[in-house]
This record gives sequence, structure tokens and C-alpha cells, in this order.
Amino acid sequence: MVFMENVIVVIILAALIGGAVAYLIRAKRSGVKCVGCPAGGSCPGSRKMPKKKLDGPVIGKKTMKISGMHCGHCVTDVTKTLNQIDGVSADVSLSKGSAKVSFDREIEEDVLKKAVEKIGYKVTDIF
Repeated sequence: MVFMENVIVVIILAALIGGAVAYLIRAKRSGVKCVGCPAGGSCPGSRKMPKKKLDGPVIGKKTMKISGMHCGHCVTDVTKTLNQIDGVSADVSLSKGSAKVSFDREIEEDVLKKAVEKIGYKVTDIF
């Protein structure tokens, strides 16, 4: 009886793994660069965005912990959003789940947080 249950579990696992592998193969054959990407696989990957130049000298820096980033597209999204704020230059890291923000004028933390959360990510800490 136990043997039969183990066989059934193995068959179910094999079917799940086989389905996942088939999905990945189909996605890669159709040209998707980033499987599971919210941009439909057209994210820029590991390409670095040029650093935004600030108008004045840097007067402060903050680190934002951000959850919900899963690929290069997410990093580009957050970087562009933060860099659109006057006086802010952002360097976003997918592996660290954070953004290092430099600014040349006083910027309220709430402004940074609202900008990132408006595009669908969660700011868990700013320090």
C-alpha cells in the first residue's frame, strides 16, 4: 500500500516538473528573455542604465529596501521612477532588493515611498 502511494507521488511530481520544463522550453523558443517577467519577457535584463547626473552637489543619501522586484524590468521601472523625481539619482539592485538614492536637495521619504509604491512595489524600509 505504501509503495503504491509513493509511486503516485512520484508520478505527480514528474508531471509537474515535466510541465514546468515544457513551459520554459516553449517560452525560450518563442524568444522570451526573462521567463515570468511582468513585461512579458521583454525586460532589459542585466543592461545597466546610465546614472542620472544631479544639478548640484549630493547633500544626502538613503537606502530603500524594496520588495516585489523580480527581474531587470523591475529594476528599470524603479530606477526610472525614482530618477524622474527632481533632485534624485537612484541606483537600484535586484540582488539586494534595494535602491541607493542620492539627492541634491531635501526630499521627503514619503515622496520616494509613494513613487515606488505607485508602480506596484512595496517599500519595506528607508534608512
